[in-house]
Amino acid sequence: MSTEPKDVSVDARPKRQQTAKNIAQMKGGTPIVCLTAYITPMAARLDKYCDLLLVGDSVGMVLYGLESTLGVDVETMIRHGRAVCRGAKQALVVVDMPFGSYEESRELAFRNAARILSETGAGAVKLEGGVELADTIKFLTRRGIPVLGHVGLMPQSVHTNGGYGARGRSVDEWQPILEDAKAVQDAGAFAVVLEGVAEPLARKVTEEIAIPVIGIGASNACDGQILVTEDMLGLFAINPKFVKRYAELAAGIEDAIDSYAREVRTRAFPGEEHTYKMRGSNS
Repeated sequence: MSTEPKDVSVDARPKRQQTAKNIAQMKGGTPIVCLTAYITPMAARLDKYCDLLLVGDSVGMVLYGLESTLGVDVETMIRHGRAVCRGAKQALVVVDMPFGSYEESRELAFRNAARILSETGAGAVKLEGGVELADTIKFLTRRGIPVLGHVGLMPQSVHTNGGYGARGRSVDEWQPILEDAKAVQDAGAFAVVLEGVAEPLARKVTEEIAIPVIGIGASNACDGQILVTEDMLGLFAINPKFVKRYAELAAGIEDAIDSYAREVRTRAFPGEEHTYKMRGSNS
């Protein structure tokens, strides 16, 4: 487990419910702290330290064992969005719009986004896409739906983009990503996630757009960072290059389960201290 001291910015964070407007105003200031959350107890623990909690469609891979995010539906996002909102008192809760819930038309996107916000209590939605989704983002934001954009590596486009490889590692790949980020900004998004891009491109995007850029695998040049919580806690064997593990919980969990199994099989558990006695009995 990391022994590094806690970042002083934790204590500097306003002790109030964050909104999309608050997050937008953090551009160029103290870096924005973001993590994913899917369940109430974890949301409650993360809330003290985070400015933004994302109910990511990564829930499909993290909790349900799916191979990608594509099998997640709106009902799943609403269910987990509700759970996270029960635990979050200060952080802005953003819910991912899953694959197929917004691409068909801006009207479909609005219906699903409005349902997500009204049924979860979250403060914003996130959707993937740049230039091609700008009209949809504008349609949503003009109708009271705060939107967090997502450009660069976009997991919902894994099939068309040929996998999860980093983007922008050659200069000729930069322009489309820059255009995507600017289109999301101009459409009214309050911030944008920039995933899996080379550091010089991340720096350029952050410098050239006026809304906060939240990086994941995009270097510390961004205005903030987000990781999948279970990745940074060391709960999975696979460790992407861009993830720093701040704990190795998987080993501790296995040790605990091993101890439990051994004690059950040897009748060491439950012990007398875990056993109910008859009322009025001293033995």
